[in-house]
Amino acid sequence: MKVAISACLLGVRCRYDGGDSRNEAAIKQTEIYQLIPVCPEEAGGLSTPRPPAEIVGGDGDDVLNGKAKVMTAEGIDVTEAYLRGAHHALQVAQSHGATHVILKARSPSCGCGNIYDGTFSGTLTSGDGVTTALLKRHGITVISM
Repeated sequence: MKVAISACLLGVRCRYDGGDSRNEAAIKQTEIYQLIPVCPEEAGGLSTPRPPAEIVGGDGDDVLNGKAKVMTAEGIDVTEAYLRGAHHALQVAQSHGATHVILKARSPSCGCGNIYDGTFSGTLTSGDGVTTALLKRHGITVISM
């Protein structure tokens, strides 16, 4: 079975701060599944490192519906890059027949169930990131790590 996964969980240095989010439990999944790494933010055209960003005015569903934006702490609108990256991740999952995706928790792109609230204060709120919301809309199961 093929499973798409946030590249940062596999140790790829693609996080906004230039680091990774290496997760041994995620890496251990290679014993069971064929993992397909993806970084929606880089795929959307954002550099590494890049300024931190959060969803302002809602969650990933709201971004997909045009009711919220993804903004950097400096006030730069990066919504289009997050949308491009989400669509890329969907295309990767679908082209490989992946029905499950493992994504990085709390990210404005990959967060599942909880994301930062858009105030850049470290406060979490209920909701999904942009990529997670798009994947769920297409029937793909998202697991958060």
